[in-house]
Amino acid sequence: MLDLARLRALHAVSVHGSVSAAATALGYTPSAVSQQIAKLERETRTTLLERQGRGIALTDEAQHLAATAQQLLAIVERAETTLEERRGLPAGRLMIGAFASAARGLLPQVLAELAERHRSLDARLIEVDPHLSPDLAAQGVIDLAVAHDWDIAPLPAPDGLERAVLGDDLCDVLVPAGHPLAGPGPLRREDLSGQRWICQPPGSVCHDWLVRTLRASGTEPDLAYQAAENHTQVALVAAGLGIALMPRLGRGPLPDGVQAVPLDPVPIRRLYALWRVGAARRPAITETVRLLRVHWPSRAV
Repeated sequence: MLDLARLRALHAVSVHGSVSAAATALGYTPSAVSQQIAKLERETRTTLLERQGRGIALTDEAQHLAATAQQLLAIVERAETTLEERRGLPAGRLMIGAFASAARGLLPQVLAELAERHRSLDARLIEVDPHLSPDLAAQGVIDLAVAHDWDIAPLPAPDGLERAVLGDDLCDVLVPAGHPLAGPGPLRREDLSGQRWICQPPGSVCHDWLVRTLRASGTEPDLAYQAAENHTQVALVAAGLGIALMPRLGRGPLPDGVQAVPLDPVPIRRLYALWRVGAARRPAITETVRLLRVHWPSRAV
């Protein structure tokens, strides 16, 4: 008989593309995932993973087995949801995927309250790019996604997901103290031409928003410094190297020498919780979404 935990490991490798990424998603070590795959290969007497350059690839048999595993995991999820619903209390494991600033600025309070109120619930967190989290939720890799979109870049969501709006996160322009743009504001987008920008790398939602917005106002942005971490961007602003556009959620107190100036119209990113339709009745989902909304007003300041 095939072991469900080993099938889950194979499914995670198929979704994430590597053993290490699958291990991160599952909360295991890479060696533990490798052991699960090796045992599954012995059980099935089939080669499941092949070396491909510096990485690995699933064999045709493994891809078929991973697709079957996804169906089995969906059946298990429905059974667990029914049991949890009958008990009426959040229980079991809940894997939450959230982007970096939400994981920093919103989830700690929510996870702490879940742990305090619901001892039978094992809520876990993995940091996930907002571009990827809807697909991961639809595939069953995570149970609940916290994602965002921008006013000019709506968030696409696969079929089979439900969503709830958590709140709107406002953005400011961060400038060094004494910079010509420093002051009470608000700034117009036309005021931002000719500036050296500090921003996230290409492919991120924030990067794409900044480029599209400045180009729409007739300005080709000078992206002089690109860093994924907000704290790094703030440090570069503090050093007087440029300006940055940054959301308020998870930003934290600004150091001396950095000023947040409002922009008119204000850039907004909207946060959502997303989950599979089949898990909509699960008390762990409804309770977590409730707490995300409860804690939202105190975080987006």
